[in-house]
Amino acid sequence: MTKILTGGVGKVEVTKAIGGLGIDSLDIVQSSDMDAAMKLRAGQADYFLGTCHTGAGASLGVLVGLMGSAACHTFGRSVPSEEEVGTLLTAGKKVFGFSMDQIDVIAPLLARSIAARG
Repeated sequence: MTKILTGGVGKVEVTKAIGGLGIDSLDIVQSSDMDAAMKLRAGQADYFLGTCHTGAGASLGVLVGLMGSAACHTFGRSVPSEEEVGTLLTAGKKVFGFSMDQIDVIAPLLARSIAARG
């Protein structure tokens, strides 16, 4: 079971978007940024999906500070391709940020890519 934590202003919407996919191998849990960082560092969670109004930084501020930029990526206002998401996951990114108005597209894309990795 892969555990994904959601945070930021759109954490409820991200949780619903991913939960609605019906992917049994994913456990989706709402979290605070600080709790997420601690759980990721302790190996109690696998990924964090954070949202803010722009996707430019506030979605991941605490996580970048505690996890380091090597583990984090923000899509900002862009919508990534499936290939780009795969490349980021292969590179070891575990923390992703995006804007609230991209939740319906990016959250399912990330969830399916994460689930495909087992």
